[in-house]
Amino acid sequence: MISKFLNRIIRAIKIDIDLYEEVEADKKATIQAGAVVVLSSLAAGVGAIHLGVSNLLIAPILSLLSWYIWAYIIYIVGVKLFPDPQTKSNHGELLRTIGFSSAPGIIRVFGFTPTLMTVTFIGSAFWMLACMVVAVKSALDYKSMWKALGVVIVAWAIQAFALFLILFLFRGF
Repeated sequence: MISKFLNRIIRAIKIDIDLYEEVEADKKATIQAGAVVVLSSLAAGVGAIHLGVSNLLIAPILSLLSWYIWAYIIYIVGVKLFPDPQTKSNHGELLRTIGFSSAPGIIRVFGFTPTLMTVTFIGSAFWMLACMVVAVKSALDYKSMWKALGVVIVAWAIQAFALFLILFLFRGF
């Protein structure tokens, strides 16, 4: 069981398209996908420990919440607003594929100095973006990688706007 999980993480890091198709179809992989999100956020917390211990404690909870919301936004954008004729997906499929797309974030554990933190966090962000585009393409059965990138960017903009709005509205608290 653990070897299968570790194998999936390695394949996700390698951007193995077959892995994303595999976890899309495996309804039992949702917990594994959540574990990848938690591992990635814990790695970020360890990598940014010099910024404060609270990063290590709060990051996994916020990452799980963000992962859930992110998958739902991508579902709305990709399935409801910009579907291909063959697009059929659900929130669970997106949770699984997007969860595994955060696997490259595990490298952030090596960001224990400010310089290494910058390199590992920026590098992993682009790596995770590439994984996410492949994950979205797989989950939404798109033919075009560009369309998957567009859906990721639109969903990110919606999420960023919502976060900005929430912070703006509650700035007095």
